[in-house]
Amino acid sequence: MRVSFYGATREVTGSFHTLTTDNDNILLDCGLFQGRRKEAEAKNRVLPVAPKLFTNMVLSHAHIDHSGRIPMITSGDFHGRVFCSRATAHACEYLLKDSAKIQEGDASYLNYKTAKSFLAKVRSGNSKDKISKKDMREIKALLKSGDHDLRTETTEKLLHEHNLQVITPLYSMTDVEEGLTFFNGVPYKETVDIGDNLSCTFYDAGHILGSAMSVLQYKGAGRTQTVLYSGDLGRFNKPIIQDPTLDFAKEHREIDLFIMESTYGNRFHDPVVDMKPLLKDVLFETFERGGSVIIPSFSYGRTQELIYFLHELYLEGDIPPMPVWVDSPLATKITHVFGEHPETYDEETHAAFLRKGLNPFDFAQLKFVQSVEESMALNRDTKSHIVLAGSGMCEGGRILHHLRHKIHDERNTVLIVGYMGQNTFGRHLQEKGEKFAAGGRQGAPPVVRFYNKDYPLKARVKTLGGFSAHGDRNELTKVLKESNLNIKKIALVHGEEEQSLSFAEYLRGEGFDVVVPHQGQGVVV
Repeated sequence: MRVSFYGATREVTGSFHTLTTDNDNILLDCGLFQGRRKEAEAKNRVLPVAPKLFTNMVLSHAHIDHSGRIPMITSGDFHGRVFCSRATAHACEYLLKDSAKIQEGDASYLNYKTAKSFLAKVRSGNSKDKISKKDMREIKALLKSGDHDLRTETTEKLLHEHNLQVITPLYSMTDVEEGLTFFNGVPYKETVDIGDNLSCTFYDAGHILGSAMSVLQYKGAGRTQTVLYSGDLGRFNKPIIQDPTLDFAKEHREIDLFIMESTYGNRFHDPVVDMKPLLKDVLFETFERGGSVIIPSFSYGRTQELIYFLHELYLEGDIPPMPVWVDSPLATKITHVFGEHPETYDEETHAAFLRKGLNPFDFAQLKFVQSVEESMALNRDTKSHIVLAGSGMCEGGRILHHLRHKIHDERNTVLIVGYMGQNTFGRHLQEKGEKFAAGGRQGAPPVVRFYNKDYPLKARVKTLGGFSAHGDRNELTKVLKESNLNIKKIALVHGEEEQSLSFAEYLRGEGFDVVVPHQGQGVVV
């Protein structure tokens, strides 16, 4: 067997690896690259391997940096199946449709900007002078219906007529609908054939609902070869879902190659048990100032974990009964997915909620925003509240509108509860806010720019790293040392280069054989 690495190599997005045997070529994840728009767009447009070459695909979990390019595979000349856990298949119904909506929306908006700029130049005769407000209103009326709805067909026709570049989405909603028919949901610990003498067995990775480590076993040439792909590994003792698996079946314990994530390979999280009291402190401090807490939150996993903790705090009477708003259509749908998979919950969730007849994701203060108009009203609400909105890295979505209305007020808090990738607006916001706090919040506040405008960052920026869904160095090492696996070689992926290289050096010191592959590099098993 040979494993080749094409995405999430010395970076944390765009997972894309292949496993090749004598007769089959299996794709392991097919994720979107995220980060700087132009760089990510260029990477996402090109698939490193033609879809027709794949026998089947194995998907570790539903997060878009692992699943987000699947419609590009299934809309190509691909005739296999996408194997994943049942909960992952369920979640992808919503995540991939949301991704298509974003792709289509981004393409329409960029085309609108191109058309508007072109018409403005035509109206002004290419003059450097600005066109009149009347002319601009007429241009917008041609390209838009009302304040928000773009006339996509009119815009694209105009661009084609004048040989201007037309941006197309990576895939459409139709592509997603077709792609979802390729999914096969498989229970944990049930072995399925994915090729000639090639099988796959899923074990719980403890990262998000449905996340899986994949044991890929090839029986050929008189011997058995086994590859374990971690996907993303979670933390121990987190609420709701099971811990990462440490107990593997006897036939799956001899691992020739462990493809392992390394997102936090050189970092250490706060203990999970400290998260609820730390969250309580942030809420109290903000409410005492008369402010609101704005939480950029991933729709799948992080939002539901926060709902769980907030529910517990309200049940215990530990915080004032301020409203909790989930302002994300996707998070609302995914929360329903969580509610439909209680078989994945850990014992603590059963004891704290289910056996008492309580739904972890439903309590009196919890409200789900139902419309754009309701979201806009919430933006302007000056009464203290908590809002969870996407996107988690502040690269788009409704969170930016809440920040636009709230970050200039020092009473408010922006609470960072997840990883902010390099070059994302979330990382920029986090670093500037923490630097201002470290300097005692003296002098002029830092300025952040988005939506083509500068905003003073007066709101507090707090980070609670323990909410991460990724295991830190100690927890990753626990999987290696405390499981019943015998691991011959490790390939570290899904980590910024500094994290992966540092973790590799540490593991070599612990006696492991480790490689940190470059993009396109292969390892013979």
